[in-house]
Amino acid sequence: MAKQRDNKRKEKPSGRGAHNTRKGSYARGNAPKKKKPQPKTPSNPNEIRLNKYIANSGVCSRREADEFIAIGLVTVNGKVVTEMGYKVQLDDDVRYDGRRINPEKKAYVLLNKPKGFATTTSEGKGRTVMDLVANATNSRIRPIGRLGRNSTGLLLFTNDDDVHNKFTNSKNGVTRLFQVELDKNLKYEDLKQIREGFKVAGKEITVEDISYIENSPKKEIGLKIKNTGNTIIRTIFEHFKYDIIKVDCVMIAELTKKDIPRGHWKHLTTQEVNNLKML
Repeated sequence: MAKQRDNKRKEKPSGRGAHNTRKGSYARGNAPKKKKPQPKTPSNPNEIRLNKYIANSGVCSRREADEFIAIGLVTVNGKVVTEMGYKVQLDDDVRYDGRRINPEKKAYVLLNKPKGFATTTSEGKGRTVMDLVANATNSRIRPIGRLGRNSTGLLLFTNDDDVHNKFTNSKNGVTRLFQVELDKNLKYEDLKQIREGFKVAGKEITVEDISYIENSPKKEIGLKIKNTGNTIIRTIFEHFKYDIIKVDCVMIAELTKKDIPRGHWKHLTTQEVNNLKML
């Protein structure tokens, strides 16, 4: 019996020892401590990693973007960047292989411009066309070409540089059809000369087509040009001693004012965008 009692004493540690084993060591801090989470540095919503910026622009994947960055094909604000993880601002000038890219969703807005609005993105110019399309999209669209403050009609806005360049290319530009009202009837010999082309100050002036508007006075003219503004219209008729009363852009490529009241806009359909890009 005495032997059994001795074994029991060996098997059961004292209460004080048990306390030290189970609790005391933890109380003394021997257990691994959990690190307190470090507060995250707030990210700048206007910054984005360069490789993501490129990928979001539809050029390639992020992995491919890293390769293009590494071999020096990417510039930011005119400087070659080869640093991995480099961050850019959303409004930086980022170019891949010399071509500017943009991660924003592409937007195409067609406005039927009324009188009294300047075609500019600058502030402090009074009422501008940007006021009319302010609620059309969150993308940073800008007008292609110009219409005078008192001119009316179609004006296309986009953030797609490829479409913008297509319109501003002097050789392969997109045609626009204008209805022009003059202060007097256009003489047939002047119409013929405009159609054939002529020079002003040594510069060749050409149009795609010009004609009288059917069933209208001969002071109302249809004029088709490959030009983004209406400066050429003024140049033409000033040369032949006519004053312009009214200018209205009624067609851009195959886009018309159908179902777009004056002062309103619409988003181009996918088919309309594809047609523009195929021109």
